[in-house]
Amino acid sequence: MTSTPTNLLEELEPVVAANLDRHLSMAQEWHPHDYVPWSQGRDFAFLGGEDWDPEQSQLSETAKAAMFTNLLTEDNLPSYHREIATRFGRDGAWGTWVGRWTAEENRHGIAMRDYLVVTRGVDPVELERARMDYMTSGYDSGDKSALEAVAYVSFQELATRVSHRNTGKVTGDPIADRMLARISKDENLHMVFYRNIVAAALEIAPDATMRAIADEVIGFEMPGATMAGFRRSSMIIAKAGIYDLRLHHDDVIMPVLRHWDVFDRTDLGPDGEQAREELGAFLAALDEQATKFVDRRAEARARAAARADGAPADIVAS
Repeated sequence: MTSTPTNLLEELEPVVAANLDRHLSMAQEWHPHDYVPWSQGRDFAFLGGEDWDPEQSQLSETAKAAMFTNLLTEDNLPSYHREIATRFGRDGAWGTWVGRWTAEENRHGIAMRDYLVVTRGVDPVELERARMDYMTSGYDSGDKSALEAVAYVSFQELATRVSHRNTGKVTGDPIADRMLARISKDENLHMVFYRNIVAAALEIAPDATMRAIADEVIGFEMPGATMAGFRRSSMIIAKAGIYDLRLHHDDVIMPVLRHWDVFDRTDLGPDGEQAREELGAFLAALDEQATKFVDRRAEARARAAARADGAPADIVAS
């Protein structure tokens, strides 16, 4: 078994400091309240107004499911903060990054919740009950090492960026689209930070880092996987092309692996080579799975379109 160098976090500290400076130089200040159409707001029954009714929402069921899931995922920020603060520490450049990352991430939930409540996009009572339930259970990544954690978030931040960006497109609302595009920019910068740290770790401890990369890709789950109703919502999201296996393979996993030059490295020992072989086999299977899913989805869409046009079932199926 490949062991992670005990002083790896210390060795990476200068890289973290340099990338923190890079991040701060590129991050643009923005304010959640600027992305919320406050003029659409009105009182609920508690203050003499009208409580939520499904007919008030302008969002499709797909957009509702995606925004609901994405917001609840952002809500679990306290758990994520605990996870990275525990592994990266609260001192030096690592600690400064943990604080900065947490502050930036907090804006995402603020903006999305204000938008959904003001526009009455989803049932605020259901949303609040789901938030209470999900935050009470929290998020636990298990016994990930710091190296595994930073490998995981390199992919997870990009996955979140893709999900938010594509959710914005299906809302049919330019305001929501613009808001989620702005959130996606944050997620992309966060991905770049973590990706650069892993790139440095590959130079310091190639075998241990390759093992961490392989394990995190093979065992990857979105942080919202433990959320009530996540499986149903994720299927709705996948069928709509917001986030699916094809996007996960092509737009999340492979770009990051290419940046790290994973399959062309020549500095791996036996343990690193084994991890790389396992990763390659998994990716081949994932690619095949993704193709099958996309084909089945296309067939289902064709059948639905044919039914809508009044074609007989036997013609639809042929």
